[in-house]
Amino acid sequence: MPTVVQLPAGKVLTVRAAADAFLDSLRNPNTVRSYSTGVGKTAERIGECRPLGSVADDEIGEALELLWGTAAVNTWNARRAAVLSWLGWCAEYGYDGPSVPAWTKRLAVPDSETPARSKMAVDRLIARRDVHLREKTLWRMLYETCARAEEILGVNIEDLDLGARRCPVKAKGARSKARRRGQAREDFVLETVYWDAGTARLLPRLLKGRTWGPVFVTHRRPGPGKVVSPRDVCPDTGMARLSYGQARALLDEHTAVHGPGTGWDLHEYRHSGLTELGVQGASLLMLMAKSRHKKPENVRRYFKPSHEAISELTSLLAPGDARR
Repeated sequence: MPTVVQLPAGKVLTVRAAADAFLDSLRNPNTVRSYSTGVGKTAERIGECRPLGSVADDEIGEALELLWGTAAVNTWNARRAAVLSWLGWCAEYGYDGPSVPAWTKRLAVPDSETPARSKMAVDRLIARRDVHLREKTLWRMLYETCARAEEILGVNIEDLDLGARRCPVKAKGARSKARRRGQAREDFVLETVYWDAGTARLLPRLLKGRTWGPVFVTHRRPGPGKVVSPRDVCPDTGMARLSYGQARALLDEHTAVHGPGTGWDLHEYRHSGLTELGVQGASLLMLMAKSRHKKPENVRRYFKPSHEAISELTSLLAPGDARR
């Protein structure tokens, strides 16, 4: 149930008052943070002290264009969505105000520019002798699970089901579990990721008998001034959880050809794994189940078959027995 907010009675509702009331009605703190920028800056642009009913639709559109007309597509869509929700909420509660004009359309999200590496390239990188066991295991696990790097880096040993080759992860945008009467809990709805033989061979060697704490840890203890959650420290070694920035730097160190920052990105393993599964004939529904995407168009952006794969597919159209 949405939070009921008492709006000013007996006087004109200003732009600022409407914005504050809308943001106060949101229960999810992540949504509040996301919407605050779009709603707050738009309110400033059109004039916070003005009566909301005096604002024209085109003024909203012009504010959006001036603030985010040259921004990335995802940024534009996010800010537009925030303002759309705000003004829709005001209309729902019976307060006169503008609407987002039809000419400020939601933009189509472009295809991702993240490359997909071939299975051979992934195998060769992980097989290199100069790559540490920790990196080998992380990269293989990212590739086989097709999970996001933050999800795998956040896994603890006690979460692993080594026999079934799977574990739960806190996914991107994970929903909080709800108690009765609507109270939010501190834990989240988890999703399951699966790996195969490559990861299964490496994990026991990496863990070396450890049974608790982060799967992937640094090679140093945290400094004396750094506050670390008990969940993020190995109780056996005292080593802290490997961070996303550290993992990204290690991958770049082993793959950069034209200097620091030019190597592979951790997210490429997710793209590469899903592309390989698609090339091998996995259906769209199975790819969605593996990636845990809710929309088919999001999976499509991850599927980037090579020229060789498309050429091989095209050979199916050759006449008679002319297939090479």
